[in-house]
Amino acid sequence: MPVKPFRPRKRPPQAPASTGQHGLARVISKRGICSRSQAEVLVRAGRVRVGDRIVHDPEARTDSDASIFIDDELAVPASRKYLMLNKPRGLVTTADDERGRDTVYSLFKDRELPWLAPVGRLDKASEGLLLFSNDSEWAARITAPDAHLEKTYHVQIDRLPDPDLLTKLESGIDADGERLSAVSVVELRRGEKNAWLEVILDEGRNRQIRRLLAAFDISVLRLVRIAIGSLSLGELGKGEWRELSLDEVGSLGSPTL
Repeated sequence: MPVKPFRPRKRPPQAPASTGQHGLARVISKRGICSRSQAEVLVRAGRVRVGDRIVHDPEARTDSDASIFIDDELAVPASRKYLMLNKPRGLVTTADDERGRDTVYSLFKDRELPWLAPVGRLDKASEGLLLFSNDSEWAARITAPDAHLEKTYHVQIDRLPDPDLLTKLESGIDADGERLSAVSVVELRRGEKNAWLEVILDEGRNRQIRRLLAAFDISVLRLVRIAIGSLSLGELGKGEWRELSLDEVGSLGSPTL
């Protein structure tokens, strides 16, 4: 993925989130300046200096509080940002797509924002709540498998379910060598030929709901994530975004100070 020109932020240095040694690219990423992969490209290109020494190895052990320079500008930690977006259908969750498809970052165009990474994913056909942050430690905490943070989805399917089907979806099924199941599945409403379900998961496997339903020969017509933990979309319009309050950030996981 191409790396955008580095533009230093004019703000006083802040204390790093943690001490100790890590790979240089990870230290840069933990400061919220760019992604780890982007940092690796910068390092290999000889654009990163630690103290008075240019380093070319992204995995070089580096103190978390080391003086790091990118293009001869001090790489101070960026101020932490936490956003929620109501993702429309048809956008891919990536910064740059090799196939030229529209991405979620087009919705942030022309806004003065630091580098942000998606916290989790929604596939191109899915809609709803998507988080972004430059706090990689916070993101890792809330996406960790052992966090079991519940995510709520409204899913339109191509059939009318019966109670037995809902029970089977909760109990789960073995598919592609893994067990797929849901914490809860309830019917919200139905029409003549299809119905809307509320599905709650507490893990983040790739395309989990679509794969679970497909295992029962059910097709997904729409899939909208409406909540992550206690944080819900509320009245946020399609394609709109807003910053999270400190209380909202804390409800999902302790932010990095």
